[in-house]
Amino acid sequence: MDLPKTAESVGISLQRLEGMLERNVKLSRWPDPRLFRFEKAVSGVEAGTVIFENGEIVYGYPKIKRAMMLEPALKRFFPDKVAVEEKMNGYNARVVRIGEDVVALTRGGFICPYSTEVVRERISPQVFRDHPDIVLCGEMVGPHSPYVPKDVYPVDSLEFYIFDVARKAKKDVQGLESTHRLAEEYGIECVPLFGVFDAGKAPEEIKKIVERLGREGREGVVLKDPRNVVRPIKYTSSESNCTDLRFAFRYFNDYGRDFIFSRVVREGFQAVEWNDSEKEFRERCLRLGESILASMGETIRERMAQDTIVQRVQIKVKRLQTAWDLERHLRYMGIRVVFGQPEPLDDGYLVRIEKLAMSTNDKTKSMIEGDLW
Repeated sequence: MDLPKTAESVGISLQRLEGMLERNVKLSRWPDPRLFRFEKAVSGVEAGTVIFENGEIVYGYPKIKRAMMLEPALKRFFPDKVAVEEKMNGYNARVVRIGEDVVALTRGGFICPYSTEVVRERISPQVFRDHPDIVLCGEMVGPHSPYVPKDVYPVDSLEFYIFDVARKAKKDVQGLESTHRLAEEYGIECVPLFGVFDAGKAPEEIKKIVERLGREGREGVVLKDPRNVVRPIKYTSSESNCTDLRFAFRYFNDYGRDFIFSRVVREGFQAVEWNDSEKEFRERCLRLGESILASMGETIRERMAQDTIVQRVQIKVKRLQTAWDLERHLRYMGIRVVFGQPEPLDDGYLVRIEKLAMSTNDKTKSMIEGDLW
């Protein structure tokens, strides 16, 4: 990698970039192509930014902030019109062509072998021939996700839904209109667009959309400026918050307190803004409390029965090598996994995976044995 040229491209002094190597900027030697990735945001460079060995740069996708009070946030940031897209519940990926190979990058800047196999199958290579510098930003969703499996979408296995378009070596995204136009032109799945609403009608319309999505077990919405001037904002359903909490308290010692606390706070703000009736408020409290205690109680009872707490997921691959590469990738990320024997299918293999929640297992066992918190 040409360090002086790279430093100039990302707007960091050469001395500072050299000092960050192997601290904030880590070398990934596998899988090919080799790359440097920014583990943390530095000097305006987003975390997850990647510099490939050939010098090409793919910036990290900007973190989207969240509205706690919907109507005040709309008035402050979208005084004219606001576009409303679905916030799909999966994991973030950026898809690019480097040399002759299309690869899928995780939010953290790793090349995910499994996601790469999926996007190579789903996305026409013509889009990269016509636009060599394009970066497709999207969400990987479906029941065969190794990270966030969901069966609430019309997806049989795993699908890539585009929600933004960027360019190599460019920090900005191209916005709503360009994204949906490109998705239609090349037959790429795109996150649903519910409409563009006038500021006065937007709060009530968005509330209806979010309530419906919640009843369907879906996550929420992303609010975008049709002119692509204001940064997007996200807003989630109560049901999604509680689903996240149910998962987090199942593995309570493996998830950070910020993850848990922020979701409880969202419920408080939403209950007040939506002016819950007494019945609605009690239902919200019950939903919230059950999501915390029911899953945690399940964990405690299983450990008391000497069972090991695991998260069970499954993937569907075309090639067995993809499964072995994913196992190596997960272990490299520090995730303890056990891969089951591949089960042959007509169009590939089903592989069941157990992800071991070691911290929760150890902490729960110690509490059961009388240790103090």
